[in-house]
Amino acid sequence: MPNSTRLVSVLALVAAAGAARAEEGLDLSRITLPDGFAIEIFAADVPNARSLTIGGGGTVFVGTRTEGNVYAIPTKAANGARRAAGPAVTIASELNMPNGVAWRDGSLYVAEVNRILRYDGLEASLEKPPEPVVVSKDFPGVRHHGWKYIAFGPDDKLYVPVGAPCNICDQPGFAEITRMNPDGSGKEVFARGVRNTVGFTWHPESEEMWFTDNGRDWMGDDTPPCELNHAPEAGLHFGYPHCHGAGVSDPDFARGRKCSEFTPPVQELGPHVAPLGLKFYTGDSFPAEYRGQVFIAEHGSWNRTDPIGYRITRVPLEGDRSTGYETFAEGWLQDGKSWGRPVDLLVLDDGAMLVSDDQAGVIYRIYYEGRG
Repeated sequence: MPNSTRLVSVLALVAAAGAARAEEGLDLSRITLPDGFAIEIFAADVPNARSLTIGGGGTVFVGTRTEGNVYAIPTKAANGARRAAGPAVTIASELNMPNGVAWRDGSLYVAEVNRILRYDGLEASLEKPPEPVVVSKDFPGVRHHGWKYIAFGPDDKLYVPVGAPCNICDQPGFAEITRMNPDGSGKEVFARGVRNTVGFTWHPESEEMWFTDNGRDWMGDDTPPCELNHAPEAGLHFGYPHCHGAGVSDPDFARGRKCSEFTPPVQELGPHVAPLGLKFYTGDSFPAEYRGQVFIAEHGSWNRTDPIGYRITRVPLEGDRSTGYETFAEGWLQDGKSWGRPVDLLVLDDGAMLVSDDQAGVIYRIYYEGRG
């Protein structure tokens, strides 16, 4: 057996042992899923695991918010399933809230609060990562809602949000989604009135953007709703700070503006559920009714009297119209206390769905039993 093959096998055994220990400690039997689905630990010991992306060679990259680290998890395909081939490797550290990660043409892009970094040729040098190239440092250094989700769109532009630096305020240059060329040039505003999106994706057929937005706080336990939004074109305004959800005028910042002036959400989500990552299911292993539908990771409320969220929800669609809002996976909240908080989702080439959890510090793999 070649040394490289032996090393991969050893790392895979280490990863499997770590996942087994984590699964025992976390008691995944508390997670409820629709009939036929199962959940397991894909990778353990991934502290503060947040945004997910996958490299061309199958490496899963993971951003963090509080740890300041970026992780890489090598994977391999075995028996029709993609599994971790080793434990998480720290490929960057001491960064400023490196929440966002995105992959393009052999390079990993990482979003700090105030700048975008690029690591070239990374998959070939995980143990000795290259020094990053600064793509852009043209973002505010404000940490309140300053952590960023990033992704490349079908237009090959990098989309970067700039969250509101407050609970509720009206400051130029914030509460918007920007986009730029891969080299950092050509930066422009794509959407306005977006309080704090920490997740967006594009429809697999129309190639139009869909994103979540976190509603403001301190208007009560049940107001306002969080949002699932659809941005079919540039230049739309989604209401913040004047209007929340489909028709909740802000008591301080409405300023005579009507909610009808703004683009309403496709679906109002639960109040304060903190929707973060979302993905259209593009695999072929889930049953047909799940394919092409939107899945959302709800991180969970932090200041509601009775906590809600801490789950994965599904929004069935007919065209661009929502036909429902339902729970897909739950159980991270037990008796009003959480032991895990879903953050981001990633559909693998085997049809399974990865879920990052920044509280438990693991990444789960949800799969359909018939293709597990």
